[in-house]
Amino acid sequence: MAKVTQPLTDDSIQVRQVSHYQFSWVPGEPGQNGTYTLQLVLDQGAWEEVLTLTADDADALQDLFVAQGTVHYDIRRRVLLFGVKSPGS
Repeated sequence: MAKVTQPLTDDSIQVRQVSHYQFSWVPGEPGQNGTYTLQLVLDQGAWEEVLTLTADDADALQDLFVAQGTVHYDIRRRVLLFGVKSPGS
């Protein structure tokens, strides 16, 4: 078994699976655009992340979430990973 030089903690895990997601919209000032947010619940609530989006990004991400069975999120790089497949599949 490999030795781990530092303790493995919850914060050490950098890529997590998206368990649930929720889009929200906050209205702007009169005559101004509102703000879309996307809340990600990762690994059944072990971590949460909130992203601020444009309307176009929110629309595109909604389509990707519906189309993909599994989505991961890289916390450090703030990157959503769609269509993750195992080698050889």
